[in-house]
Amino acid sequence: MSTPARITRIGKTTDQLGESPVWDDRTQSLYWIDSLAGLIRRLSPAIGAVEEFQVPAPIGSMALADNGDAVLALRHSFARYDLRTRGLTPGPSIGLDHPKLRLNDGKADPYGRFLAGTMHGGRTEEEKPLGGLYRIDASGAIAQLETDLAVTNGPCFSPDGKTFYLADTARRVIWAYDYSRDGPLANKRVFANMDPLGSGGDGATIDAEGYLWTVLVRIGAIARLAPDGTMMRKIDMPVRHPTSVTFGGAGLDVLYVTSISRSTHLLDETPGAGGLFAVEGLGVTGLPAHRFDTR
Repeated sequence: MSTPARITRIGKTTDQLGESPVWDDRTQSLYWIDSLAGLIRRLSPAIGAVEEFQVPAPIGSMALADNGDAVLALRHSFARYDLRTRGLTPGPSIGLDHPKLRLNDGKADPYGRFLAGTMHGGRTEEEKPLGGLYRIDASGAIAQLETDLAVTNGPCFSPDGKTFYLADTARRVIWAYDYSRDGPLANKRVFANMDPLGSGGDGATIDAEGYLWTVLVRIGAIARLAPDGTMMRKIDMPVRHPTSVTFGGAGLDVLYVTSISRSTHLLDETPGAGGLFAVEGLGVTGLPAHRFDTR
């Protein structure tokens, strides 16, 4: 039987659209973003201090780089951000400039590249989604890995790096692919159909046992899925719209959860909405985040 989880709101920050949490194991700090406000936030749990870094809005996601900088997915392009000097270096565009399309969730891969997918808002059911999933390397070269994604979320990798998971939140499905350093995505298959739960998967992470933790953004919960896609555990959150998750803390045993107060389509007036939460007592640990290789 699962041990009851302890859920605590951390600090007093309120995000419009909190997203993309990532734990920095070097500095023992947590980064996350407010997508619509164009903010990167950094929490030092040992002292409870939160710093803010202003970047162009909207920001879809971020990953940490090997040199301590951050790599960002902005509206239609990638960028690097120096967290020491607070300087932004614009990077290449994905080549699409549609007012309803923007880059969304992203993550570094096991080989030091950064992957980010798009979301195509205001789309009719008959309209084919623009964009897809893109990967950028240190040279600035961009490869498009996937197409026909409506709202891309939850990119993450199995512990051995051989399986890549990706959610299309609008279609309420999480896909799995075979993944390798140089090859294209291969062997696409349905990992989990989320429709019976009443919500698509949103942000996601993998624990050290190879189980996938995903946010159920429409029903205020997070779920743990086994490697075969079976739901093993569901935890209700104290807010209506959690958004993303990552493991952090000295033992990588704290699950940090971001949330929404007022996004483009969702509103939550629950006390604590838009806050950062820590879920403890899960009995599992996470894995160190992959870093973008700048070399």
